[in-house]
Amino acid sequence: MKVLILNPGSSSLRYALISADPPRGDQVRGKELLSGVIEPINDHAEAASQLFNRMQWTAADFDLMALRVVQGGDRYHDPVRIDDEVLAGIEALEDLAPLHNATSVAVFRAFQKALQKRVPAMAIFDSSFHRTIPPIAYTYALPHQLAAKHRIRRYGFHGISHNYLMLRYAEMTGTPVAQTNIITLHLGGGCSATAIKNGESVDTSMGFTPLEGLVMGTRSGDLDPAVIGFLARKENVSVEEVERWLNTDAGLLGISGISQDVRVLVERAKTDERALLALDVFCYRVKKYVGAYLAAMGGATAIIFSGGIGEGASGIRQSICTGLESFGVELDPAKNGETDGERRITREQSRLPAYVIPTDEGLMMAHLGLHWHARTATI
Repeated sequence: MKVLILNPGSSSLRYALISADPPRGDQVRGKELLSGVIEPINDHAEAASQLFNRMQWTAADFDLMALRVVQGGDRYHDPVRIDDEVLAGIEALEDLAPLHNATSVAVFRAFQKALQKRVPAMAIFDSSFHRTIPPIAYTYALPHQLAAKHRIRRYGFHGISHNYLMLRYAEMTGTPVAQTNIITLHLGGGCSATAIKNGESVDTSMGFTPLEGLVMGTRSGDLDPAVIGFLARKENVSVEEVERWLNTDAGLLGISGISQDVRVLVERAKTDERALLALDVFCYRVKKYVGAYLAAMGGATAIIFSGGIGEGASGIRQSICTGLESFGVELDPAKNGETDGERRITREQSRLPAYVIPTDEGLMMAHLGLHWHARTATI
């Protein structure tokens, strides 16, 4: 079966065509026939229309479409077949994911128009994998009435990636999913850490929005919430402007004043103190979350690195692992220095192994879409 993957970002549109059999169990299988990205873009509907026109796709080219939607809130806990009611529900959650949910709806409507509604479509929610997080981890210490009224809680994101990493690790190591206890690190332009116990997400670093947690390319991650009001008053700007700074001008870019690209910062760190500081803060924050999750989970059987930085920056992995020796992490410099593929990067005697597993959100979306479509319709 052929599954069209549409993955809208705030200023991009990624796409892929994947050939896969209906899933059996927890093994994620499929072959990528083509993929690409359109960026930067301002009009997602127009970009999607141009994509369909350029590729000359018709309804005969696909059996199913899987659409990534960032925020499912507390309404959508699983993939769901898209209809008018679901579209309205996704749009209603836009205030919880500005610049994301609305773009997904715009892309889908262009898809519907191009293929005349003749291909079934599934919405795959990036927050769904974190639906298992317990109240102790998703509750913020806010007045209960306000939190309940405005649905303020930890939702978590990058769930499609963390889900894939969990299933791939389980298969690689022969570990039953229900006995998989790991910490997954999705480190790229956006970054998040997830504690997975018995195959389920029990905590994650991103929260009410993708701004919380680790230092990212341009996002601040954790900070004292009083900073927002303080800066608004001192700089005589709106809260919205401060939030924009924290999302687009902070993180690695903000600390270094140079770039959000780790490759650029690694080179500049040889002579630039702010570039070095940015990388050090980045690694320190990841290390803190790993330690916190090890404590909260009562230990883990592995740490997984993924994402553009997690997969490609051996020095970053080394910095994060340095200091985790007391937990049993013994990095193997030769294995860590390798550049391609799935691999263990710790010594054989390491009590807490670490792995690099390249993530594949498109393949995971195809797996989830086919799995849930098979339960709700006859293909």
